[in-house]
Amino acid sequence: MKARTHDGGAHDVDHDRIAPGPSAHRGPDERVAKFVADALGGARNVLNVGAGAGSYENVADAVTAVEPSTSMRARRPPRLTRAVDAVAEDLPFADGEFDAAMTLFSVHQWSDATAGLRETRRVTRGPVVVLTCDPATVRDFWLYDYAPEVLDTEARRHPHVHEIAAALGGSCTVEAVPIPLDCTDAFNEAYYGRPEMLLDPAARQACSAWSFVDDGVRERFDRALRHDLTSGTWDERFGDLRTRPTYEGSLVIVRATP
Repeated sequence: MKARTHDGGAHDVDHDRIAPGPSAHRGPDERVAKFVADALGGARNVLNVGAGAGSYENVADAVTAVEPSTSMRARRPPRLTRAVDAVAEDLPFADGEFDAAMTLFSVHQWSDATAGLRETRRVTRGPVVVLTCDPATVRDFWLYDYAPEVLDTEARRHPHVHEIAAALGGSCTVEAVPIPLDCTDAFNEAYYGRPEMLLDPAARQACSAWSFVDDGVRERFDRALRHDLTSGTWDERFGDLRTRPTYEGSLVIVRATP
């Protein structure tokens, strides 16, 4: 979620280019959702900042969604509440209006993450939960050997965990979120043990970092990974991941209480 452009969209990511319609690859994973729900601590009235199409909104009884992108608001299913057209940096709510707040896979798209997090804290009297990637560990994933530009982009875009904690204030904890082998969401590390999935352009397209690299990077990645899968090189180096039930990568939850 970013500051608004003239058409009410987000200017960090072209959402229509990444996911021109409902994607089979961008489905919330219920095991990841449980970590979010536990971090919210049973809060009933929850603000979802940068809500997108509404993934993971089943973690609370009552969710108020905020999303500045017109195309993303249009993709919200009818069963969800209509999203408020606003940006994180200027939330149209009173101080302490919500029991809790969350922002999931979104804070790296805001134009000013610090300002947006401070605004989120202002309108929230309880925990603020941020599901994000820790840029300090993004490059530890095997994908860096094949498409370093993609993970360099991820590392640049995501605010550091200590910056998130400082902006939210209060008492903060950081918890690694184990990614299941059959994860149903579509971020890069979800395919840690299923490398063939990343040869599908639609799977890559569902992860916004791929939209920041050119065709040459994507073509080089495709050739190199196909070669190493055919020759057995990938399995010699990383094959144990195929049977590892979970993977602790860069996915973390930052939870801040006043």
